[in-house]
Amino acid sequence: MKRTGPTNFQLNNLIKELRIKSKEANLWKRVANDLEKPTRQRRIVNLSKIDRCTKENEVIVIPGKVLGSGLLNHKLTIAAYSFSESALDKLKKIDAKALLIEDFVKESIKGKKVRIIG
Repeated sequence: MKRTGPTNFQLNNLIKELRIKSKEANLWKRVANDLEKPTRQRRIVNLSKIDRCTKENEVIVIPGKVLGSGLLNHKLTIAAYSFSESALDKLKKIDAKALLIEDFVKESIKGKKVRIIG
């Protein structure tokens, strides 16, 4: 069977936009490659792993879904393809910034000091 890639229209548009932005920073090319994978191979990250792997006021990108298992003890800026409701509630309680990747790309970020987790 031939692999066709994602069939979600919004996801395909996001991947195209990331490919265009990849001329400015290689970060977006890697995120686009990760989002092109099948749903079952996309990254799923719990808040507990984010807490262990990050420091205060860091900027991270997760090319997948953020789940609400665990606690986050410091403020971050997290950009992800999607968030669970429990993850968003926990992030709001500690005043962490949660953005969708589409919104994050529109900001003029060159990719410096941004980490990919997952």
